Amino acid sequence: MPALTAFSLPSWIESRTRAVDRALDHFLPKKTVKPVTIHKAMRYSLFAGGKRMRPALVLAAAEACGGSTQAAMPLACAVECLHTYSLIHDDLPSMDNDDFRRGRPTSHKVFGEGMAVLAGDALLTQSFEIAAQAMGWPRYSHQDLIFELARAGGSLQLIAGQVADLEGEGHRVSLNQLRYIHERKTSALLCCSVRFGGMSANCSATQLKALTDFGYHVGLAFQVIDDILDVTQSSETLGKTAGKDVASQKATYPSIVGLEQSKRIAAALTAKAYAALKPFRGRAVALEALAKYLLERDR
Repeated sequence: MPALTAFSLPSWIESRTRAVDRALDHFLPKKTVKPVTIHKAMRYSLFAGGKRMRPALVLAAAEACGGSTQAAMPLACAVECLHTYSLIHDDLPSMDNDDFRRGRPTSHKVFGEGMAVLAGDALLTQSFEIAAQAMGWPRYSHQDLIFELARAGGSLQLIAGQVADLEGEGHRVSLNQLRYIHERKTSALLCCSVRFGGMSANCSATQLKALTDFGYHVGLAFQVIDDILDVTQSSETLGKTAGKDVASQKATYPSIVGLEQSKRIAAALTAKAYAALKPFRGRAVALEALAKYLLERDR
């Protein structure tokens, strides 16, 4: 495993999270702007204390490619808005029907189902408005950026994963089918995040390929670990309802291959993510640390 000495991930995450929160506050309409309810609902979910892992991956990838936080920030905020929209819609009674997210009541429990749908829609739209404010770079135009975000969130990726997840409830799902769900529902946006970071630094094609491989494998590992935590941790620890996957008869890695094999799969995927960063020759310290953190997290 790569040496991570002389680098403090907690300090790095804390400073980047503060910067992301400031930027999101700047990009979003204030909660006093009419119509007040929708802007309160958008901000309620967006500032609910999430880990900001996707923005962190954007910024870490930018650093690995010699870019700046300032240039990458609009893209970091865009992926967080898109991610939060997906969580709001995921939690709806017609989807996963979850009452808690990030340790507090979900959007539809506070604002009602209709307003939660609209808050998700608004954050999805906001993500494109924010991404459009990125600079654009010689190798990556605004067209490239918007296409990247749209594809990651569209019917072939994020939504495809949610469709397959819904259709798989209560049915026997193979490991290949489960991997398909995880590739799209989770890995696609994490992959988009690191690609965005590289693009914001006008990275080379080789660097972008390395980041894509890293994002793909770390994204799959992230979701396998999520599956593990759903059966090993309490709702209080997770900040959301534990055991929901079992209760709704969802396919998970532990339910198909068992807990110990799931842990081995997550470790192997993380090792492949590390290997993908070799072209950076030690400059991807934050990305390496984030991969290690995601493997070892307990929530």
